[in-house]
Amino acid sequence: MHKNKKLLEIFAVVFVMALVVYVFVNSSYWESSRDYFLKFFKTNSEVNIEVAKEVVSYDSEDAHEKAVIRAVEQVSPSVVSVIISKDLPVMEQCPYNPWGDLPQEFQQFFGGGMNFTQPCQKGTKKQEVGGGSGFVISEDGLILTNKHVVSDEKAEYTVLTNDGQKYIAKVLARDTVQDLAVLKISANGLIPVKLGDSDSLKLGQTAIAIGNALGEFRNTVSTGVISGLMRKITASDGMGAAEDLDGLIQTDAAINPGNSGGPLLNLKGEVIGINTAIVSGAQSVGFAIPINKAKNAIISVKKNGKIVTAYLGVRYIIINDQMAEKEKLSVKTGALIRGSQDGPAVVKDSPADKAGLQAEDIVLELNGVKVNETNTLSVLIQKYQVGDKVNLKILRDGKEINVTATLEERTS
Repeated sequence: MHKNKKLLEIFAVVFVMALVVYVFVNSSYWESSRDYFLKFFKTNSEVNIEVAKEVVSYDSEDAHEKAVIRAVEQVSPSVVSVIISKDLPVMEQCPYNPWGDLPQEFQQFFGGGMNFTQPCQKGTKKQEVGGGSGFVISEDGLILTNKHVVSDEKAEYTVLTNDGQKYIAKVLARDTVQDLAVLKISANGLIPVKLGDSDSLKLGQTAIAIGNALGEFRNTVSTGVISGLMRKITASDGMGAAEDLDGLIQTDAAINPGNSGGPLLNLKGEVIGINTAIVSGAQSVGFAIPINKAKNAIISVKKNGKIVTAYLGVRYIIINDQMAEKEKLSVKTGALIRGSQDGPAVVKDSPADKAGLQAEDIVLELNGVKVNETNTLSVLIQKYQVGDKVNLKILRDGKEINVTATLEERTS
């Protein structure tokens, strides 16, 4: 009996100590004391610092989950749905007389009295034909989305905000080079997103996609990682239109039809890309336009009311190992200026023409950045604005020369 009582007392003491430790570890006091313990251990040794971090660190999965939730809550009020509507014909079955002016007796012989109908149009009716996503970039109603979302000039567009408000949207600008467009709605006091730095992205970094999935499920959230950078694809809208896009972010965060134009976020809730395309039939292979490629377009719209795109005015082929060997070139990277059936190598009266560029010149660098399969000439030019001067290192007849070109506005 005495022995059992002793065991009971020991159990009670252990239980109380465990309870005290549990409450202490999960208390706000423990959270507020974290930095203090880290500083204390730091005064001893690097080994102790690692031990301290391991002892007092929060559960990493829980912290990651909270960061995702925080980012989504921060950005969701700025994400909008873009509804596409068109006047479509209303078709009905109308009475039809197949006999024309034949005598009544003849009609009776061949089945007269039967009711015949055929499809006919009874006016038009405005109907929803598709949807996409976008996000607020200014308090006074500027919305950034994909050009392919609002490509139909005969359609009407409605923006549905996160709080359920509907606005008629005007397509303010469509980018002639990138899959970008800017809408304008009559609203004030909107919450614009925070733009991140897509040039600093790392493979494996968390990516969060938000959008109007399938044109039906607003503010659908999916998460993944940055799977690749500087990707090049040919994107099709399924109706025959195709566009070459390069310098894209690849992510395995689910991007569905209707997500187009929505934001791709980092854990800080900053927009790092514009969700743009998926690979049909593939699993978790989506692409987004880096936000840094859209910043000039945003600045241009706010300044000029339209997207003004800088251009150089050359057609070129990017040089790689295979091409260098085939063409017997002395360099393995760069942009070989060469014409095609689509037009001359150097566009007449273009900035390139004025700078003296010639067919078969090889552009090696632009403002000190090497031109290659990743940094193509068009990717590098998109970082600049109309009126900017760029220095080009050219290889011509085996000799390197430097020329300066002043970028101008692309007109078509």
